[in-house]
Amino acid sequence: MAHFAKLDQNNNVLEVHVVHNNELLDQNGVEQEWKGAWFLQNWSGGYPYWKQTSYNGNFRKNYAGIGYTYDPQRDAFIPPKPYP
Repeated sequence: MAHFAKLDQNNNVLEVHVVHNNELLDQNGVEQEWKGAWFLQNWSGGYPYWKQTSYNGNFRKNYAGIGYTYDPQRDAFIPPKPYP
């Protein structure tokens, strides 16, 4: 199963959704993140901001959680700071 973070316009994580791996496969059987994001965009009625996350930390540094922020320069999910 693949996991995707729903982001707001400021790259804050609002929710995390699970998508079956079959939804990510291209015609050659290779997983493509854009296909999962496209699936979720259609499923959600057009919501456009989705980023794949990995619960075992294979990419994007951390598994996304509510309150995390996606940093596009680092291509990473950043956890919230415990104190402002």
